Amino acid sequence: MLIEIDFLFIALASLLAGMVNALAGGGTLITFPVLTFLGVPAVSASITNTVALSPGYLGGTLAQANDLRDQKNRLWILMPASIIGGIIGGFLLLRTGEKLFNQLIPYLILLASILLAIQEPVRAWLLKRNHVSNLEKISWLPVGIASIYGGYFGAGLSVIVLSALGLTIEDSLTRLNALKQAVAFAVNTAAAFFFLFSGQVLWSVALVMAVGALIGGSLGGKLAGKIKPSTLRWTVVTIGVIVSIIYFVK
Repeated sequence: MLIEIDFLFIALASLLAGMVNALAGGGTLITFPVLTFLGVPAVSASITNTVALSPGYLGGTLAQANDLRDQKNRLWILMPASIIGGIIGGFLLLRTGEKLFNQLIPYLILLASILLAIQEPVRAWLLKRNHVSNLEKISWLPVGIASIYGGYFGAGLSVIVLSALGLTIEDSLTRLNALKQAVAFAVNTAAAFFFLFSGQVLWSVALVMAVGALIGGSLGGKLAGKIKPSTLRWTVVTIGVIVSIIYFVK
């Protein structure tokens, strides 16, 4: 049972996660371990985390709305795959069970840390890549697979989606990034709605996290340009690797 001081830690973690997501990404690597370390069961922690942080993805999508306006045909292809993938991922999480999910946690956190670490190399590769083929018609497939992962755990989803889009769609990184934001929003919102009926959302915790993340996101936006995203990213990566090692030892 959580006590008052626990909610203070949760609020601080959510505030920091909101700032991290606004500046570099990877906020889940902060909030999820805090919840489990405070005694919240892993599956419930992941579900609550998804529900609480999903509204934050709306801001990123709206911020790049101009880059999405003439990509409606792509959205018609990608959104169904994103929504269905998010729901499938959420269903798989509920079916996994506490014991198995606990065993998967260190691998999932380590994977998310690696994905966050390679974010910039992926962006650089996409910028330099010579497009020899356009596989746009099947872009829904890799995005759908990535969405399943996103509904299941979520950390590092943006990197996977951006890579999938870059492999299948020939366009500028700015426009691909806008699509990525829309996909991430759809995945997390779909999974969050699915989890509403799971009975495993800790609503008091989710409310504290949502407020903290929104405030943190606002602060992060104001700090943009004052803090190097790469420095923050590598700090979160380091924390993620340390946390995964702790889970492996446990």
